[in-house]
Formats: sequence, structure tokens, C-alpha cells
Amino acid sequence: MDCRKCTNLEHALAFRIREYSEAHSAPFYRISTMLAAKKEVDMERARYDLEEHQLICVSRDSLILE
Repeated sequence: MDCRKCTNLEHALAFRIREYSEAHSAPFYRISTMLAAKKEVDMERARYDLEEHQLICVSRDSLILE
């Protein structure tokens, strides 16, 4: 059984990590550290959302028990 919410949250986290990496490595990073900081906050929120869901996810629990 595969949890669609887990999959969506994993994709969201991967997207936020890419956005943060791009913002952090962009040439304007030295000028716009606030943009990189916002992307970092977004990335951490996505990570937290995924971890929080995984704590209560029935699909994940059933995979662990198998």
C-alpha cells in the first residue's frame, strides 16, 4: 500500500531542496540573502510536514510491520 500524501510531501520536499540550492548558489545570493533564507524556511517546513505525516501514516506503519 502506497500513501499518496507521503509521495506528495516527498516531492514537495525535493522541490524545496532544489529551490533552496538554486537560491543559495545563485550569483545574486550575496545581495539577496533574504531570498535564500526564505527558501531555507520553506524547505524546513516541507521537511517538517513530511516527518509529521510519517509519524501518523498508516501505510508507512503497515510497511514496517511486514
